[in-house]
Amino acid sequence: MRIHLADFGLNTPDARSSADESEAAPAVSANPHSALRGPRSLAQRVRAYHLLWTLGLAVFVVDQVTKLWIVSHIPFNPLHSHGAGADTEVIPGFFYIIHVGNTGAAWSMFSGKSVLLASLAAATLFAIFFWRHALGLRDRVSQVCFGLLCGGIVGNLVDRLLHQHVIDFLDLHFGRSYIYPTFNVADSAICIGVILYLWQSLRAPEARGSNKDQVPSTRTPAP
Repeated sequence: MRIHLADFGLNTPDARSSADESEAAPAVSANPHSALRGPRSLAQRVRAYHLLWTLGLAVFVVDQVTKLWIVSHIPFNPLHSHGAGADTEVIPGFFYIIHVGNTGAAWSMFSGKSVLLASLAAATLFAIFFWRHALGLRDRVSQVCFGLLCGGIVGNLVDRLLHQHVIDFLDLHFGRSYIYPTFNVADSAICIGVILYLWQSLRAPEARGSNKDQVPSTRTPAP
């Protein structure tokens, strides 16, 4: 008949060593990634949106450089007249380079409300930053959309602050009956960004639906 010392509350050297090791062992977190993931630094948070920053900066630089060239080489033409050195004809009867100022929004809406529109532009940039997670800006396509959008907004905002109007210079004529509202690089970037984001938003439900269809069922058939 064998008598175990542990039955009488006595520990053998092996039992004591195993107990000491169990007490000394650190507690393992239920989430193994939480121990590896520390607080993100400012540089890491900025790099997470590097495509947005890069594209937005590129749009802003191109927009401002083209406007500086316009101011330096094309006379200001508030009456939107053509000929006699008031514009540069690129494609006869269709495409002209002209120097006009727009104190309103697209298609000259809210004309004369430059301060109000500048405030709305700044509020829009703040809203994009505040709701960046809800807008899904970690996604590369979303960063392209909002890079174009933010670069264009900042470009026109700088115009309103410096000149009290937006510098427009791309002038398209469709026959003699219709002249498309004069625009600039920033306007183009904003329109493309909005269209791309709407297209992505319309595709998102279809993508989620197709992913659900591709998930195999884990249920076992009933006997």
